[in-house]
Amino acid sequence: MIITLPLLNYVKSNHDIQAINQWRTDVENQLQQCFENGQSIREVILARSNLIDEALTFLWQHAELDKTDLSLFAVGGYGRKEMLPYSDVDIMVLSEDAITAEQEQLISTFISSLWDVGNFKPATSVRTIQDCVIQATSDLTVATALIEARLITGNQQLAKWPRRIVSQTWTDKTFFDAKMEEQSKRYAQHNDTESNLEPDIKNAPGGIRDINQIGWIAKRHFRVNRIYDLVHLGFISEFELGVLEEAESFLWEIRHHLHRLTKRDENRLLFDYQRDIAATFGYVREEGKPQNYPIEQFMKRYYRSAQQVSTLNEMLLAYFNESVITPRLPNYERNIEEINENFKLVDGKLAVQHHKIFSEKPSAILEIFYLLANRPEIEGIRARTLRLLTLAAKRIDQSFRDDPTHQALFMAILRSPHRLYNTLVTMKRLGVLGNYIPAFGQITGLMQYDLFHIYTVDAHILLLLRNLSRFKEPEFAKDFPVVSSVFQRLARRDIIYLAAIFHDIAKGRRGDHSELGAVDAIEFCRKHGFTERECNLVAWLVKNHLLMSVTAQKKDISDPDVVKEFAEKMGDMEHLDYLYTLTVADINATNPTLWNSWRASLMRQLYTQARDVIRSGLGRPVDYQMLIEDTKFAASELLVKDFELSAVEKVWQELGDEYFIKESADEIAWHTRAILEHGDNPAPLVLMRAHRKSAQDAVQIFIYTQDQPNLFATTVAILDRMNLDVQDARIITATKAFSLDTYVVLDRFGTLLTDPEREEMVIEALVNALSQSDKYPGLMQRRIPRQLRHFDIENTVEVTFNAALNQNMVEIATLDHPGLLAKIGGLFMMQGLDIHSAKIATLGERAEDIFFVTKKDGNPMTKSEADTFAIQLKAALDEASNQVCGQH
Repeated sequence: MIITLPLLNYVKSNHDIQAINQWRTDVENQLQQCFENGQSIREVILARSNLIDEALTFLWQHAELDKTDLSLFAVGGYGRKEMLPYSDVDIMVLSEDAITAEQEQLISTFISSLWDVGNFKPATSVRTIQDCVIQATSDLTVATALIEARLITGNQQLAKWPRRIVSQTWTDKTFFDAKMEEQSKRYAQHNDTESNLEPDIKNAPGGIRDINQIGWIAKRHFRVNRIYDLVHLGFISEFELGVLEEAESFLWEIRHHLHRLTKRDENRLLFDYQRDIAATFGYVREEGKPQNYPIEQFMKRYYRSAQQVSTLNEMLLAYFNESVITPRLPNYERNIEEINENFKLVDGKLAVQHHKIFSEKPSAILEIFYLLANRPEIEGIRARTLRLLTLAAKRIDQSFRDDPTHQALFMAILRSPHRLYNTLVTMKRLGVLGNYIPAFGQITGLMQYDLFHIYTVDAHILLLLRNLSRFKEPEFAKDFPVVSSVFQRLARRDIIYLAAIFHDIAKGRRGDHSELGAVDAIEFCRKHGFTERECNLVAWLVKNHLLMSVTAQKKDISDPDVVKEFAEKMGDMEHLDYLYTLTVADINATNPTLWNSWRASLMRQLYTQARDVIRSGLGRPVDYQMLIEDTKFAASELLVKDFELSAVEKVWQELGDEYFIKESADEIAWHTRAILEHGDNPAPLVLMRAHRKSAQDAVQIFIYTQDQPNLFATTVAILDRMNLDVQDARIITATKAFSLDTYVVLDRFGTLLTDPEREEMVIEALVNALSQSDKYPGLMQRRIPRQLRHFDIENTVEVTFNAALNQNMVEIATLDHPGLLAKIGGLFMMQGLDIHSAKIATLGERAEDIFFVTKKDGNPMTKSEADTFAIQLKAALDEASNQVCGQH
């Protein structure tokens, strides 16, 4: 039981209403102590609301407003008695008639006292009944506030007026439609998902507002004060009420901790707070568990709770619409169409023939989704049937899963031509999918504490399936022309759909999730009638689902040996086609903001090159001399009209074989033309153009200049200053000590090639910097993005020897931050190393870069030199990471 501190004792002992300030502070400390000692959050919130009532009543009387016929109402969360430590105190002063000058003066005194005593954040409105009618008619926010208006003190005769006004100004239908439109807009502001990395626990789908929404609409129609009263009216079941109340208490506890932690009315569960709040709920680091395991487990609980709330919100409001609003529409006639002995269509939505269908015929649990997925004219499932499905899903057990009829129905759903994504989302939300595939149930709500995976694992899997099914639609074929054509010719789409379901299903377990998922997949496929060959193909896709992405983004796919090695792992076109399709859909479902046409071009390039290798024969060795001659011939064909072949050959004689192996004929012709036109001009030559391999958002920058020690470091420092992110770099040094550098960059603003002035600025900055070979431009200081400061990435440096290139390969993994590449370039420069090529991959907060280097004499580092350099580079990265974290 919460013991409260009498307000009057404070005021009397201090002879000053300012004592309310200290009283409120002491009360908050007492409430916090009660909460920490096990008092429920509901009791604490209610106690706080009652205490604020007491204070406002005292101040109302102190302002002598109790001698008027005015009333004081609590509205908003305060009206519902849901007050958190730093919640606004929303109040309304209501008058039956126009407010007199004397009353205005008293109201002003009252409001001033609220600010004077401190510890209150009053949001005050002063209205007459007529004002309320006018404002409620046009303003949904005012109407909503009036529904929850609660009389604190004053004229009792006005207590029922607020709700009466809403009843007069809004019908059930107009209010329902307006609130649903408002909810839709609110959802859109939060990406229409419960699974945001930093969710707003009040306003996002599945948050407190979703629970409020049920109450607002029900209170408007049923005239009740509490959601609990809706149980007796049959609008909500005891079970559903229990789920809502448990979720609401959980959300209130989070919000309570957010308020205490931030000392303000904070509703966003930012990375800044997740670790601390997870700890308050008992999620702490365990021996043998990853560092972020406590946060991921806490957020898993949040996401599951939010999904339950948003599902109940959808279900209960649909039930209200179907049972209350629609039947009362003018000229309404229920349209019923019989489907079979189990189901019928009622106003276009599926409904059970009777309420015992799912208990008497368990196969109907899956049959209803088969109908939903295969008949596009069906608009959805009736709310009453959804409620029955939610209960029926809990009865799915191993005997249900082992039933051949049920297995056939599940595969029929997966092979359906329509609405696969929406059907599976509904199955997930109702608990059917997680109970039919228990491993999927385990990863429901599971998040990964990083900036790369922006969805929970279950949401990611379903989005991957949505992407795959979209590849067959013409409107998406425009954006994914190659992968769409590959998807269209896949022999068995159910194979790739199952690979999608199982590719990440083992995340959160100990061990390699790809290996564990492959085991789950092969067991599932065997039970569902697949041949052994088909089972192995699904398992192979699950096991290797990261292979193509890693190869394209981390290896030099212009190297024929790299492509040949990848093609050999594919073995045939079937495996390549399935993996390419799965990879593109997977990346887009992981974080669409990181998918761009540059990454698309890498995947497409690797696919087409591997396809050519497979078609020409996997056993054939790479004929480098023929490759070089073919490339030179194709490039000369592009140049011969404008230049003498002897002049072209003279430029090419300065370049090594590696240049003609790794550059395309088009790029070689571009470079050669520019060099010949530049002539003997000693100034650096800098050109840029759109990337020619269909990477519309990538820009190629070509630099031809005298070789110098700080060439790479200077270039990337300037590019960073110009808001250009390097994705790929290749440095070729000619025999006459000239360097040909090509960079692929992404423009943070997207205006480089459409803004001639900006293009000229970039070129001028590079020319000026490269003309001063003895000067290094240094790094531009940038503010570290807030989100990056909360990730502790272990810096790793690995230096190996590449015998084929006679170069050292330096692999770096570190926390990404502004200017990182420029810093690394400077570190290589100080160590006296030349960079010959670089592959830059940024995956959320994590940078994984690869550099091919030699010493100044062109020789690789020795083993001891490489080991020493790796230690020095890691120490420098550790220092840079500490500086980043120190900005938090």
